[in-house]
Amino acid sequence: MDKSIVRSPFFYVGDKYKLMSQLRKLFPQDISIYIEPFVGGGSSFLNTTAKKYIVNDVDPYVIKLHKYISSFAGKKDAFLQNIYNTIEKYGLSCSYKNTVVPDELKKEYVKTYYSHYNKLAYQKMKNDFNSSKDPLLLYLLLIYGFNHMIRFNSSGLFNLPVGNVDYNKNVYNALCNYLDFMDKHDVQFFNKDYRSFLNDISFDKKTFLYFDPPYLISGSEYNKYWNSEEEKKLCEHLDFLDTQGVHFGITNLISHKGKTNTTFLEWSKKYICYEISSNYISFNDNTIKANSKEVYITNHG
Repeated sequence: MDKSIVRSPFFYVGDKYKLMSQLRKLFPQDISIYIEPFVGGGSSFLNTTAKKYIVNDVDPYVIKLHKYISSFAGKKDAFLQNIYNTIEKYGLSCSYKNTVVPDELKKEYVKTYYSHYNKLAYQKMKNDFNSSKDPLLLYLLLIYGFNHMIRFNSSGLFNLPVGNVDYNKNVYNALCNYLDFMDKHDVQFFNKDYRSFLNDISFDKKTFLYFDPPYLISGSEYNKYWNSEEEKKLCEHLDFLDTQGVHFGITNLISHKGKTNTTFLEWSKKYICYEISSNYISFNDNTIKANSKEVYITNHG
C-alpha cells in the first residue's frame, strides 16, 4: 500500500482508500475544481490535488458528519479531547489510549473480545444518540459499530449493533489527516440528489468529476436503493457531460458473483476503460471475490 495515501476517518466498506494509489494516477494532473457527487467517506477527495473541492452525498447523516468534523479544522486537539472524554464517559475500550480489554476476556472471546467488552456501553451511547442526535455520538457509533456503517430503521433510529472494533491508532491517524486536509483546502459539502447537485454547478475546462455511485450488482447495504433505471439515467447524464466537454471518471463493477452489469458494460465501450485490481468485498459478504471485475471509465485521455 502506498504510504502517501490517507484514509477517511469514516472507514466505509466500499470506500476507495485501497484503490486511490491506482485511481489518482488516472485522474487529470491539473484540476481546478474537483467534484464528487457520491462522496461517501471521502478518501477520494482526500487523495486528490485540486484548487477547490465540491462534494455531495444523498445521505444527510454522512454530510452532517463531514460538516461536523470539518468544523474542527484548526481545532484538532479540542475535537480529539471531546472524543476521549466521551469514550471515557461511556467506558468504551480505546486501544490508542491504552484502555484495553482485560486478558481474561481476550482468552474467552479470542476473535470477538471488543464486541463483548463494548456491547453495553455501545448500547447506552446508541440510546443517547437516538434521543439527542449529537453528531459526536454518531461518529463514535460509526467507529464502534458493525462494519463502520450508518444505518437507521423506519422510525429514524440508529440500529446497527456493536462491532468488533475500537478507537485505535488507525482512527487517530485518519482523523488527524482529515482535519489537516480541511485546514488547508477549500471543501464545500452538499446533501442533494446527484442530478440536482450537478445542475447547480458551473464547470470550467479544468473541472474534473469523479463518480463512485452505488454498485448495481453488489449486495452492499448502501446500494439497496439503486436499480437498473438509476444506472441507465446516470449513464445518460455522463453522456450529456461529455457533450459539454466536462472531464469525468467513474468506478463500477462490471461483473460480480456470476452477475454482469450489462447496462454499464455496453455504455462504457464509448470511453476509455481501465481495469482496477480491487478484490471487491461487500457489506454482507467480506470475503475476497476473485471473479469480480471493477473498472474505471473516463473520457479524459
